[in-house]
Amino acid sequence: MTNIINGKLIAEKIKDKIAKEISEFGDNKRPNLAIILVGNRNDSKLYVDLKEKEAKKVGIDTHIYKCASNTPESEILDTIDYLNKDKKIDAILVQLPLPKNYNTDKIILAIDSRKDVDRFHPDNLKKLLHARNHKEAMPPLFKVVLKILKGIEFDIKNTKICILANSDIFGKSLVGVLSCLGAEAQNIKPDEKKLSKETQEADVLITAVGKAQFIKKDMIKKDAVIIDIGITREQGKIYGDVDFDDVKERAKFITPVPGGVGPITIAMLFENVLELYKKRVKGL
Repeated sequence: MTNIINGKLIAEKIKDKIAKEISEFGDNKRPNLAIILVGNRNDSKLYVDLKEKEAKKVGIDTHIYKCASNTPESEILDTIDYLNKDKKIDAILVQLPLPKNYNTDKIILAIDSRKDVDRFHPDNLKKLLHARNHKEAMPPLFKVVLKILKGIEFDIKNTKICILANSDIFGKSLVGVLSCLGAEAQNIKPDEKKLSKETQEADVLITAVGKAQFIKKDMIKKDAVIIDIGITREQGKIYGDVDFDDVKERAKFITPVPGGVGPITIAMLFENVLELYKKRVKGL
């Protein structure tokens, strides 16, 4: 029997805990999150609106900076520099993906690593991968993976975990974290010649490639755990990387799209904002 992981329920529990902690800080003591939105992608605008709405519920103040898709890159870098120096701002998020005419790596690198809420700044990844106890704040998506595995009482040690991802920064860094925890983890690309062979041997398959219904049941191991991070919009419908209806009877645990990884990711983002706020208050 397949167990469908309820991301909304998990997210609500996390957000309730965050809201309770923030409420105990007292009047006018609230974490502040700055979000930079570049361009007119409908999905990016929806994500930012959702983050703003949910942040308000838990007690996080948001500051939205909207830039047209033809805004000079230098202006975006100037905005980041301004936010880096603003003592009121605890966390900075650049909504990805950016339009193709921008250097994403350069823009992410410009964020003060102490305010990088996505935690993909090279300095933060370096700290994370060298901290065996992983007490450093980690990327929200990494937290989601660990939260899901812990929630289903999955013992990571000595298991095979396959991460299917286009991004080396995401895939290889997550491999590093999972390997430190005792897993045999590997990052593979969707165009890998022996893709099915690798995915069929995985106890856990984590996929983040943005290809609608790409993963079929003959590509997974029986009773595998499937964590679907990918999201694609086609003709007004939302799809994950996994063909949910085809796969669900073969997997033991599976995250749906929507309603799986997405809500938990936002909750973990807020958890990072709270951690960065507490560090600022403590002068760290």
